[in-house]
Amino acid sequence: MTISCDVAILGGGTGGYVAAIRAAQLGKSVVVIEMDKLGGTCLHRGCIPSKSLLRSAEVYAEIQESESYGIETSGVQLVFPKVQARKESVVEQLHQGVQFLMRKNKIQVLKGKGRIIGPSIFSPRSGAVAVELENGEMETVVSGHLIVATGSRPRVLPGLKPDGKVILSSEEALTLEELPASIIIVGGGVIGVEWASMLVDFGVQVTVVEAASQLLPLEDEEIARELLRLLKKRGVKVLTGTTVDAETCVITESGVTIEARKGEKTESLSAEKLLVSVGRVANIENIGLENTDIHFGKGVIEVNGNMQTNEPHIYAIGDCIGGLQLAHAASHEGIRAVNHLAGETLHPYHPHLVPRCVYTRPEVASVGYTEKEAKALGADVVTGKFPFSAIGKAIVYGMKDGFVKVVADRSSGDILGVQMIGPHVTDLIGEAALAQLLDATPWEIGEAVHAHPTLSEIIGEAMLAVDGRAIGF
Repeated sequence: MTISCDVAILGGGTGGYVAAIRAAQLGKSVVVIEMDKLGGTCLHRGCIPSKSLLRSAEVYAEIQESESYGIETSGVQLVFPKVQARKESVVEQLHQGVQFLMRKNKIQVLKGKGRIIGPSIFSPRSGAVAVELENGEMETVVSGHLIVATGSRPRVLPGLKPDGKVILSSEEALTLEELPASIIIVGGGVIGVEWASMLVDFGVQVTVVEAASQLLPLEDEEIARELLRLLKKRGVKVLTGTTVDAETCVITESGVTIEARKGEKTESLSAEKLLVSVGRVANIENIGLENTDIHFGKGVIEVNGNMQTNEPHIYAIGDCIGGLQLAHAASHEGIRAVNHLAGETLHPYHPHLVPRCVYTRPEVASVGYTEKEAKALGADVVTGKFPFSAIGKAIVYGMKDGFVKVVADRSSGDILGVQMIGPHVTDLIGEAALAQLLDATPWEIGEAVHAHPTLSEIIGEAMLAVDGRAIGF
């Protein structure tokens, strides 16, 4: 059977379903092909379930610290199966919401494995998709335009392949039935530090091993140092500039042992579990790219600024194109791809203006260039920094660690980047992202009135600090 539509989307994750909704809004007939569940990794194996667990860990930690707020507690018990049940409830509620959006926008969803096929009697150009449905039957989807949104999966280190029992990826870790007493986390990037923060709040003994010289290697050095200090303060053991030797990995009755090396020094590490968190790999195998002229030799699908591959009627978005592997980036790219294929007016897309968020305790968020990156680009850099310890509401909340840093160009006055570590900064980063989108200057944001007492005051103060005009510190 052949199904014809204006836009076919291979992959129903965050980027794919958002693209589908935008296409439907523009009057296009849309078919989404998804072999698992709508919402993809973000909803089912990534963003949402991990943040649900992080929230439970945060609440548990706050209860442990409640005496500092004048509240004495007793008999507090962590019931991890109930934590997992809440996570599943959150995921299911959002999953139902995505399904509703598909019905509301009259988007046809095919559950099955899709593979791009070459030119045929159905389609004179490559881009038709053969779909093997759950029941084994085959469908062919022929469309005017195809959007590839197949996402990514956890990267596997040779010799440390996850077994789901002792050696875990972030996906297996999400399904733990009980908490381990101890864990080694290989990788101190975003996913690794989030798991470290969560598990130490749950009472797990955590060791993080990161090959780079700092945690969060792509973020500002001052932010990374502050996160390192605060994680260590909470009991996390962190080894930076250190690698693990997979050949020394031994699974024992009590868990796992492995050798860690820093320069000429080695250290034997032991724990009940080992979590491998070293990035993600694009899902581009077995989807029929070889039947097209699409370039994908570097392990990702190559696209231009409009998300087009070198076959103009085929677009690709999200993790499968590399770059920023973020759900909100995929959504934006999906909307951009649809707007382009529909002939809508496009505004410039600058990936460095996409906010980056880390949901540790405290949180980390950034947008734009770091100080180091800005200097490397030749900017005449000036910075402003303001601590949460001088913000009234942060003190009221008992969350006064961290700061906001603004990177600006002395000559033009433009904001080049903003980096934050502290309470709820993943919510505060939106103002900084808007400021950069509108080419605002620190003076303009500093002159905007920020309500008191709010955490947002720190944005205004940090902006004023660029010109030495901060009031509260």
